[in-house]
Amino acid sequence: MSGTTTAGPGAPGIVCAFAVTRTPPDAAALAAARGHEEGGPLRLVRAGGLCLVVQDVPAALFDQEALTERLNRPGDLERCARAHHRGVEAAAGRGPVVPLPMATLYRGDPTAARAVTDRREALEALLDRLRDRTEWAVKVHAAEAPPEPAAEAGAQAGAGAGAGGRAYLSRVSARRRDRQGAHDRALAEAEAVDAELRRYAVAATRHRPQSERLTGHRAPQLLNVAYLVEDARRAAFTGALARIAAARRPAVRIDASGPWIPYSFARWDEDSRFGPEAPAAPDREEVRS
Repeated sequence: MSGTTTAGPGAPGIVCAFAVTRTPPDAAALAAARGHEEGGPLRLVRAGGLCLVVQDVPAALFDQEALTERLNRPGDLERCARAHHRGVEAAAGRGPVVPLPMATLYRGDPTAARAVTDRREALEALLDRLRDRTEWAVKVHAAEAPPEPAAEAGAQAGAGAGAGGRAYLSRVSARRRDRQGAHDRALAEAEAVDAELRRYAVAATRHRPQSERLTGHRAPQLLNVAYLVEDARRAAFTGALARIAAARRPAVRIDASGPWIPYSFARWDEDSRFGPEAPAAPDREEVRS
């Protein structure tokens, strides 16, 4: 059975979907939440025992061509990502949610409801898996090394054969070995951190390390890991984080944040989009507000 509780205004328009849940959020809280600034209020679409939190959005800004253009602009991409996260948070007011990909769009409520009912079994299994669990993000960076002595490199770069040139090449080789050794030690420490935290998590997934341009650090990011943690084991997980932070690990720097809605563990089909009209989100770093 599929259907809706509240139909969108007028003829079928573009509906932006944020998340699926079994437990409808409080009506007042949903009305107070903000999704995309250009759209209407957040509302519910019911579909076979599940609820989809949606928002009516203008076609002029959210059709395929307009949306692709907007998501290629960094400022608009960030605004869309933050709006999507606000919608997911509103859906999660009373229980677990399955966040949908950013910019999941449908032509009208019936299409949105059908996308949920067609995948009801997978969604129900995911909601069971995510109940009473949250996500924690841990990023491990190599310790920032001092900059290369540019003056010496410039002075010796043109050194030819002879004792001076051989000495310079020997120093360059030694620095290269030192850098490789430092990188290997940092990787080993990062893997040790991951192994320890996995003892307290239900699941873990590694994301692609972020670039130095995004992190703002000169040193590379070695690990970017999300952990799914039982609420009952949260104290044990955060205790492990505290012990790791207190331990002397000179080769790495560790950043941790949470608890978050478990975006990283809400994917049941990595190869297909959620619905026939849901454009794939561009490659992006997750924005959390």
